[in-house]
Amino acid sequence: MKAKKTTNEYKTFIKQTERAVSFAERFKGKPFAFILALVALLAFLAFSVFMREPVAGDISVHFLNVGQADAALVVCDGETMLIDGGNRGDSSFLYSYLKKQGVEHLDYVVATHAHEDHIGGLPAALKLATVGTVYCPVTDFDSDVFDDFVDYVDKAGARITVPTAGETFSLGNATVRILAVNDGESVNNTSIVLKIECGNTSFLFTGDAEREVEEIILDRGYNIKSTVLKVGHHGSDSSTCYRFLREVMPEYAIISCGNSNSYGHPHTVTLDRLEDAGAVIHRTDEKGTMVCRVENGDMRFFFPDK
Repeated sequence: MKAKKTTNEYKTFIKQTERAVSFAERFKGKPFAFILALVALLAFLAFSVFMREPVAGDISVHFLNVGQADAALVVCDGETMLIDGGNRGDSSFLYSYLKKQGVEHLDYVVATHAHEDHIGGLPAALKLATVGTVYCPVTDFDSDVFDDFVDYVDKAGARITVPTAGETFSLGNATVRILAVNDGESVNNTSIVLKIECGNTSFLFTGDAEREVEEIILDRGYNIKSTVLKVGHHGSDSSTCYRFLREVMPEYAIISCGNSNSYGHPHTVTLDRLEDAGAVIHRTDEKGTMVCRVENGDMRFFFPDK
């Protein structure tokens, strides 16, 4: 992944522009030469704009087709965050996808909660890439899959950090805020819920958090209005309550679920709620992997499996 453009590079660009303007002003008394200098200046500025690195507001979110599971790759200004990793059986797919995207380092890995369909493939990602910070709501859980995850975190020279609600961190030009973690007794309700804001675009990831946690988030008074909602618990009717949805008011709703899964996800009542909210619904069981790209404030969805 390319490194993000630094503040010093922007300062250099400004200095170069100022020098170009100064150069053009030398020819004010010579109309023809001044016009040539002005044209050269405009060409320089146009080249600088079109050849620049992504600016604030540029972000890509890959919603991976991992069946009845969850995995998403977020890329902003060359920095990367992996949110969940699907089932253990998705390991080869996840490894290959990240490699194809040129991911060699993951700045953040977020395991929303300890169920296999969210952490099973994460060891594959940790085999491929170095890692900065690993977030998870727990450091211990009674399953072989979780033990495997912890082993690979250790091998990567990292450790699991349990975040707290309200804390923020940067991902390139984006700001990520933790809205909930360990706010219920069930494993689903330990889910890390987070919101990513990049320019005027925002993404809300809710893991498998259910209505109980949604109500807690609302009571905390966070601004949860988001452009894109990663629908909770694979579209189960235990999540995405009307009160929560009225505050989020997403333009797009992403559902990760398996084709003809035994849970009946997404539930009809959830789809009805999303349609009532006016959200455009995209499902991995129908469209496969989806890539949402935002460039200069313009959002587009791509469906590489189609």
